Amino acid sequence: MTSTFRVGLIQMRSAREPQVNTEAAAKLIGEAKSGGADYVLTPEMTNIMELSREKLFSTIVPEENDASLATFRELARALGIYVHVGSLAVKVSPDKAANRAFLIDRRGEIVARYDKIHMFDVDLANGERYRESRNYRAGDLAVVTDLPWGRLGVTICYDLRFPALYRALAEAGASFLAIPSAFTQQTGEAHWHVLMRARAIENGCYVFAAAQGGRHENGRDTFGHSLVVDPWGRIVAEGGTDPGVIFADVDPAEVSAARAKVPSLQHGRRFEILEPMAEPAHLHVVGGDA
Repeated sequence: MTSTFRVGLIQMRSAREPQVNTEAAAKLIGEAKSGGADYVLTPEMTNIMELSREKLFSTIVPEENDASLATFRELARALGIYVHVGSLAVKVSPDKAANRAFLIDRRGEIVARYDKIHMFDVDLANGERYRESRNYRAGDLAVVTDLPWGRLGVTICYDLRFPALYRALAEAGASFLAIPSAFTQQTGEAHWHVLMRARAIENGCYVFAAAQGGRHENGRDTFGHSLVVDPWGRIVAEGGTDPGVIFADVDPAEVSAARAKVPSLQHGRRFEILEPMAEPAHLHVVGGDA
């Protein structure tokens, strides 16, 4: 559980056709294996980046029929590596999809699934508007799963802004936090690096964040800059905006070292909120006019 391993982050610029995206991801996963990666993470929305609701639901399929997932399972088995699909859009009802992550082991078996909990429903200052909850059903289960090198906490993109989730994952034994993303250009420039580093520092965990980057076929701009951050908050690997593979060698012993220096996971306490006291009904003003 303490041996080092190599992470390969797949940075993509997903288009509107799942087959095109799957072929692009498969090629990069092969490059990650050639570069020595033991664990490979793809970004959020690996299979499709589509803003049109009609086009989305005419394209995506239930998990059991998803050709992209089948391809990634076969790749994991053939290459003998862990393939963590950051997320796929999979149909769960006629009018709802799940933004679902899959961890696939070296045998090609799915060993963990996670549905994104927090929905990105925002209006940005530049006029961009997103209503993820219109198309996607929010998950309600946090997920940890075991890798050969330690425990992994599985999250997706907008989850990043909810630190209580990551503290819960760390308290459940996670040494690594996966945060595959498709951050907007505007929010990424402002918050990407500081939030990723904060999640690593406050939990004494490695952060693995494979990202979408660049101008997509649907007109959306994503920030890129896939990151590996160590438990002390140092960026040990970073991508740009173009598709490619970002490598980092990870030493799980760094988790214990960071937590020994700042043992905040041991010091957390539960507490209650003291609400403002209401003015007593009998309060009188002294010295004022009658």
